[in-house]
Amino acid sequence: MSNTVQALFNQLKSKEWVDLTHTFGPGSPRFPQFHPAEFKTIFTHSDGFFVKEYTFPGQYGTHIDPPVHFYKDNDRYVEDLSLKDLVLPLVVIDFSQQAAKDPDASLSVKDIKAWEKIHGNIPEGSFVALRTDWSKRWPSQEKFANPDPNGQNHYPAWSLEALKYIYEVRHAAANGHETFDTDTATQQQDGLVGEYYVLSHSHYQVELLDNLDQVPATGAEILISVPKAEKAPGFPVRTFAIFDSPATKQKSAD
Repeated sequence: MSNTVQALFNQLKSKEWVDLTHTFGPGSPRFPQFHPAEFKTIFTHSDGFFVKEYTFPGQYGTHIDPPVHFYKDNDRYVEDLSLKDLVLPLVVIDFSQQAAKDPDASLSVKDIKAWEKIHGNIPEGSFVALRTDWSKRWPSQEKFANPDPNGQNHYPAWSLEALKYIYEVRHAAANGHETFDTDTATQQQDGLVGEYYVLSHSHYQVELLDNLDQVPATGAEILISVPKAEKAPGFPVRTFAIFDSPATKQKSAD
């Protein structure tokens, strides 16, 4: 490894690192139509080695959705996302107060423009994450789905107009959120129009993100690590953010 690359790695390791990934298991929150994951021990140390067999849908835990997940005319599977596609500037839009007041709230263009007045325009090529603090309901399926007495689930998400704004006006590269879906649970009565929009325009998204409250609104980078399963229309990821801590920023200024 060259001295330049080694110095870069040493510099990165001195930054703040935040895991944006939930630990998941058979009892973890999941899209209501999915069966729970199954983790089965098939060899123990008495056999000479410890091995488990895992059975779960690709869209389980913190996971990535490539375009082919929703759009059959796009042949971009997980394996087709380049490594550089999975390292992007991270923008976090805090929508947690609105979500706390109304679990059916959806981020609007007005909300984004208000955010941009404070933090500046969303940079081109960025990963835009919607913070709702819904991740704090993990690991309860009941709290995550948030059903009413009639069985209708309630959780916040994006509006279609907001997605069009980040992609068509600000030219973002990808998006993510803390809930099961791109669309609110109540919006889904008309179909998953937001998710279809994102994936049909050859973007990808990451769902069920965690710890967005520990990441600054701007200035971080998101890195997404995912197995290269053959022809996978989705798969769990390990994703994390790297950024300057306040102490690091102050030291650099000095």
